[in-house]
Amino acid sequence: MADIRTCIVAEDEALLRHALVAELQRAWPSLRIVAECEDGASAVEALAEHQPDVAFLDIRMPGLTGLEVATTAAEASPRTRIVFVTAYDQYAIDAFDRGAIDYLLKPVKPERLDATVARLQAQDTLPDAATLAALLDKLGAMPDPAGSPEPLTWLTASAGRETRLVLVDEVIYFHADQKYTTVVTADGEALLRTPLRELLPRLDPATFKQIHRSTIVNLKAVAGILRDDSGRGTLRLKHRPETLAVSQPFMALFKQM
Repeated sequence: MADIRTCIVAEDEALLRHALVAELQRAWPSLRIVAECEDGASAVEALAEHQPDVAFLDIRMPGLTGLEVATTAAEASPRTRIVFVTAYDQYAIDAFDRGAIDYLLKPVKPERLDATVARLQAQDTLPDAATLAALLDKLGAMPDPAGSPEPLTWLTASAGRETRLVLVDEVIYFHADQKYTTVVTADGEALLRTPLRELLPRLDPATFKQIHRSTIVNLKAVAGILRDDSGRGTLRLKHRPETLAVSQPFMALFKQM
């Protein structure tokens, strides 16, 4: 029997997250929930910090999806069992079943959660890395069943007393600055009143990646990445002199660079 004691729950909708936590406490009283995460970035950091035995990951989250979080788990917390929480259709469910990865369909039903708990408690081995990678690739190619809003193409930001129209393609990176978000382009900086977390879902996920809790970078503006012995990284930019730190849990997202 698997010795599972700790878990994290990652779900951006607060009501669904609280409901899942409550059902877990009912179905598995001995399980200690060490973190409740409202987005993919905090889930990545929680995985690295807590090394939980199991992670319940919503597939669709702002910024980093549950699939991307699971990708980082292979390095940040390789012993963590992954359970996806999903609204995907039967085609995707067939992929889950063939990949020996557990899943919960939204809305989560108590009897289905009970079956997942029993499966986790009885399972002694994790799916191999190749199986998990193939599943993530297949799921990542599927359309979002809920649909996605069109990515932002421009935004308005303040620079002193001036209000600027900024094309999103020209943004090099966004950085959280207390109540504001700093927008950095090759020509300078401006401020948005929109918090980073609200901005994330409106950016094209193929172009903009979160590299730190407080930083999102435009991949087209990256000249290179330097890895140090501690596992952290530093991004060099094409049109800015400064470099950007990549926190260790996010480094798995840059394997192909």
